[in-house]
Amino acid sequence: MAHLDSDSLETKMVFICGSALRGQPDHAGMQSSTFICETKTQPIYRMHSAENGWHPALYLVAENGAAILGEVYEMTLADFEHLCASEPPHMAPAEVLLEQEKTAIAFFYPQELVEKYNWLDISDYGSWAAYKAAIAPS
Repeated sequence: MAHLDSDSLETKMVFICGSALRGQPDHAGMQSSTFICETKTQPIYRMHSAENGWHPALYLVAENGAAILGEVYEMTLADFEHLCASEPPHMAPAEVLLEQEKTAIAFFYPQELVEKYNWLDISDYGSWAAYKAAIAPS
């Protein structure tokens, strides 16, 4: 696996798949991050609607995974630290496997907590934005 180009000691390539996506309410918090591309994960993840739709809970699975659509951003270390500090409790950065054998950093949620609270599995929507659009009041 290879990191997306431009990953360096001064920047991080970050896969965003929740409320900081373009068109979502927390996108303004992306600071001076540079949009690189829209892409999907390898189909080895599941995504749930945590805390009654507050944020997505992404985690790796051994089987029955789905490809999750998101966006990759190049972030300065300061912007990445700001993003880390603004993520909900229990979320942690780790490597995510993307299409075309690329990798980036994403924020994952512990599967044990997802199962403990029985949060809604939204993986079949394909993305957080599609899920939010589907449940929005008409």
